[in-house]
Amino acid sequence: MDNQPNHSDSHNYLLMERLLLRLVKKWAAGGDMEDALMAAKNCNMKGQKAILNYLGEDLTEEERINRTIQEYSNLLERLYLSQIEGCISVKPSQLGLSVSYELCLKNLRALTKRAIEFGRFIWIDMESSKYTDDTLMMYLELIGRHHDIGVVLQSALRRSASDLLHLIEVGGKVRLVKGAYHENEQIAFASHDEVNANYIKLLDILFNRNYINNKQVDNNTLKFAVATHDSKLIEHAIGLWKTSKIGIKNFEFEFLKGIRDELKRDLVEEGFRVAEYIPYGDEWLPYSVRRLRERKRNIFLLARSLVQS
Repeated sequence: MDNQPNHSDSHNYLLMERLLLRLVKKWAAGGDMEDALMAAKNCNMKGQKAILNYLGEDLTEEERINRTIQEYSNLLERLYLSQIEGCISVKPSQLGLSVSYELCLKNLRALTKRAIEFGRFIWIDMESSKYTDDTLMMYLELIGRHHDIGVVLQSALRRSASDLLHLIEVGGKVRLVKGAYHENEQIAFASHDEVNANYIKLLDILFNRNYINNKQVDNNTLKFAVATHDSKLIEHAIGLWKTSKIGIKNFEFEFLKGIRDELKRDLVEEGFRVAEYIPYGDEWLPYSVRRLRERKRNIFLLARSLVQS
């Protein structure tokens, strides 16, 4: 009797999964590329750029890694053919970094070649701290071949100010986030206030030190991205921009799909560049759990966006 399946538990699990999937559809486009491209087109109609991410991480099986490379390769071509204003954002551990540095670098070089072919930008996402050194090393190798490539830094990590100064010196492009991974207090800030304070410190560096030796850059060249849903940090960034030498086209605000839609619209109307991070694919569950764990405020923001819609 005890070994028989509990149909009530199975039903409850399926019900919870369906409810979670409904929530996830606010911040994930769906299961396949067509869903992602449709979401990207909707972004463009609102005056926003699209950043597409095929979900998956810590891949070690050769077949899955190769399938991911092919997915991104096809995605770059489809973005070009569909005349969508958008780019891709990739995780090194889904491109083979969990296997070896050399494999990941080889795959990133292949994607960089495709991005050059179709005139597309690539963001390299930053994962947990065990990948930070390798991710930055690969990025520094790649920017010599392709300038339209950027990397993510996390204000949660104590090392990020030093990393940022180095990246600025070599002309790197940075997306600044708070960070979605639980890290050791020796290498990461523990409290919300500390993470925010470091975010402000890094914003100050970006807006005040982005022009090395007062060297001017093309006004249409993206230099960095402010990726946060925190209104106070966004207001601080706007205040820094007003007193800096940074052109309004030299940075952008980036948000997760389905969160702070009203704010995105307001920023677009004020003339700022805005981009929406659009994940898609079957691996939506671990991604969503991390998004909810990342900041309790994400739950509130998601609930508010559901009510508003």
